[in-house]
Amino acid sequence: MRMSVLFLAAASMALPALVAASAQPLPAPASYPPVVGAKGVVTTHEMSLDMAEKIARAGIEKCRQLGYHTTMVVVDSSGTMKAFLRDDQTGPHTINLAQDKAYTALTLANRFATSLNFSKARGGTLGTAMPNVRGLTTVGGGVPIKYHGETIGAVASSGAVGADKDEICSQAGIDAVAADLK
Repeated sequence: MRMSVLFLAAASMALPALVAASAQPLPAPASYPPVVGAKGVVTTHEMSLDMAEKIARAGIEKCRQLGYHTTMVVVDSSGTMKAFLRDDQTGPHTINLAQDKAYTALTLANRFATSLNFSKARGGTLGTAMPNVRGLTTVGGGVPIKYHGETIGAVASSGAVGADKDEICSQAGIDAVAADLK
């Protein structure tokens, strides 16, 4: 019993020092673009939930100004949905299609400026099937989100009549946070 009391006393004295040591801020990255460190660590950037929501809301507002009701999807750098808004009077198909457009824009950001550019290059009109790559579509409306040249996500609109109009709405979302991406 005495041994366990001594152990508890020693542990309780060591705990504050352990917590203080682990609460230290991480050092700032040494350079940009991110470089592979000596131990293989790569620095990346991610958008916040607040930024993703602003992008989606601004896209919806732009489409409304143009007379359209759309679904906006923002995905993060891993392709996972970060923000989602489905305006009134939009079809259920717009949900998956917006997500696929955003995923396409993210996935192909290094080769094509937008999912519309990819669509034109592939000769797609209303979505040529891409069964070999899940989530890709040849329908325009998705735009990558970049921070200092690094793709940190993508946004897509679905529901405006015409992929070019969906792309305008997606770009309006990015434009709403452009100052934060500089």
